[in-house]
Amino acid sequence: MLEKGGFVNHEKKPEQERKVLWTADEFTERLKNVGRSYYHDKHPFHVKMHQGELSREQIRGWVANRYYYQKSVPIKDAAILSNLPSLELRRDWIGRIIDHDGTHGEDGGIEAWLRLGEAVGLSRENVLNEKHVVPGVRFAVDAYVNFARTKPWIEAVASSLTELFSPDLISKRIKVLEQQYPWIDSSGLEYFQNRLTQAPRDSDTALRLVLTYCQTPEAQQRAVAALRFKCDVLWVQLDAIEKAFSPNA
Repeated sequence: MLEKGGFVNHEKKPEQERKVLWTADEFTERLKNVGRSYYHDKHPFHVKMHQGELSREQIRGWVANRYYYQKSVPIKDAAILSNLPSLELRRDWIGRIIDHDGTHGEDGGIEAWLRLGEAVGLSRENVLNEKHVVPGVRFAVDAYVNFARTKPWIEAVASSLTELFSPDLISKRIKVLEQQYPWIDSSGLEYFQNRLTQAPRDSDTALRLVLTYCQTPEAQQRAVAALRFKCDVLWVQLDAIEKAFSPNA
């Protein structure tokens, strides 16, 4: 993954040599520090969005590309679910899939995102056929799904902890879209309204698991690294969207 100025340096840092276990509070703070430093709310594309500076084409490009991420979330969660070692853990996790896929007679987050696409002027067909999805977004999202499928389950769970940071961003995003982009039909914002309650519930579950099952310094460090990886995934998606839908593209 890229970061400012080039590629991430994967060489061992001194902190990775530590032998002392963080307390639960210290560990939680380390995880939250990842969000303070690397969460995608700081990406220039998001900053411009919140300042009302994006064009209709850029908003539509973001919605169309973010759909590829949204449709992959339950696939990612199903991959994690398949690796969970107990009935109790699977019961805790399965609700995430239902939140996004919905059930018979009840729509989920993917359907809500499709309605957002319609609210910004995209046809449902073009969102579903991924006509506007750019290669960088596809690559980053597929890497995340592969991470969830192949890494130890607790690291995959830790990677989901960007949900610790999303409610604040989503709350701001709802206000921004209503105030700065009045041409967007407000009925399309249901996805964000739902996530205001779903994300805190999901992050509470994931954080409890990470604090419970990461009981060595090495496991704690891998959890922090997994969360940093997820932040990179979100950041790279915006890099690709910003480049593809910039006015000079």
